[in-house]
Amino acid sequence: MLTVNEIFFSIQGEGTRAGRPCVFVRLTGCPLRCVWCDTAYAFHEGTRRSEDEIMAEVEKLPCRLLELTGGEPLSQPGAFTLVTRALDAGWEVLVETSGHVLLDRLDRRAVAIMDVKTPGSGEVHAIEWRNFELLEPKDEAKFVIADRADYEWSRDLVRERRLQERCPVLFSPVHGKLDPGVLGRWILDDGLPVRLQVQLHKYLWPGVERGV
Repeated sequence: MLTVNEIFFSIQGEGTRAGRPCVFVRLTGCPLRCVWCDTAYAFHEGTRRSEDEIMAEVEKLPCRLLELTGGEPLSQPGAFTLVTRALDAGWEVLVETSGHVLLDRLDRRAVAIMDVKTPGSGEVHAIEWRNFELLEPKDEAKFVIADRADYEWSRDLVRERRLQERCPVLFSPVHGKLDPGVLGRWILDDGLPVRLQVQLHKYLWPGVERGV
C-alpha cells in the first residue's frame, strides 16, 4: 500500500524529457522542507491505495512515460516495488528524488532524477553524498538555484566531482526568484557543461499548482 497525493496526465516540465506527455504519480510525504517548495500540499494530503489500484489507473492513460514524484517518493518503502512493477509492465520510469534517500535499492532500469539540495534550499545538510557514486549516464542531477551563491556552490560541486561525466546536469532557477536569462549568462561566462532548464509547466499553465 502507498499513500498517493494525486495521479495525473500532463506535459513533462523538466529534465531531458521536457515537453513529452507523461503520467505522474505523486506520493504523499517528505521529511525535507525546502524554502522554495511548490508542492507543500503533498506533505500530508493523500489516500491509501494498492499497487493494483495505481497501476490500473495509469494504464488507462495514452502514454508509456511515468514519473514517480512527491513530496519525496522514496520516503515510502513501497515506492521501490511500484517502480519495478511499472518497469516490468513496459513503462519508462522516472523517479524524482531529493537525494537524501540512498538509491541503492532503486531498480537500476529506472531513471533517477536527483535534486541536489543547494544552500538556498535550507536542506543542504540532508544530501546523501554516496548517491553521487550511484548515478549512471541514464540518470540526471538537478540543481535548483535561487541566487548567485547557490550558483557558485553548484558550479564548484559540478567541477570538483566532474559530475557532467557521470550523467546530465541541469541547472534550474527558482521560478519567480531568479531570472532564467541571468542564470544562463552565468553558465555561459563560466563555460559550464550543464543544461539550463525552466519549469515548462509553469509557463504552459501559470498559476495552476496541481495536476500539471
